[in-house]
Amino acid sequence: MAISRQKKEAVVSEVVDLLSSSKMSVYAAYQGLTVAEMQELRRAARESGVAIKVVKNRLVRVATAQVPALKDVETGELNGQLLYAFNSEDEVAPAQVLAKFAKAHPALQLKGAVSGEGRLLAESEVQNLATMPSKNELIAQVLATLTSPVNDVMSGLSGNLHALLDGVEAKAAN
Repeated sequence: MAISRQKKEAVVSEVVDLLSSSKMSVYAAYQGLTVAEMQELRRAARESGVAIKVVKNRLVRVATAQVPALKDVETGELNGQLLYAFNSEDEVAPAQVLAKFAKAHPALQLKGAVSGEGRLLAESEVQNLATMPSKNELIAQVLATLTSPVNDVMSGLSGNLHALLDGVEAKAAN
């Protein structure tokens, strides 16, 4: 079914906004998924802050050309029935959501991604991204690593102080 020029322009405008604000946009083939499975995917994506859009590839190409950082991106491999996952907060969230869903639903196949800086990522790179911890998990790991020596020193001092107090109390009881 053909859509009007105004609707196409609205879709292109929406995709331009999503591409401009996204740190990573992942695309995947979804042929073979049922409507219920697509709804399940959208629900899971929404919980992770990822927007899922099914847009004609031609309109995505037009939108990509309108985003300054993505003007030089080769869009030739945007073929077939593709869905696009966008996230402005976390670079790996779209890849993680789609990869997790693809494990349970093999009809969904990751095809690639476009970073916010205009770098095109292959399917293998997207799979690698999907296995990475999220931004918040990485921050927590770095903080835990940085505070580990301090916690160790505090535990050691605390243990020694408790032993000293136990010794003083034992001596006072005699």
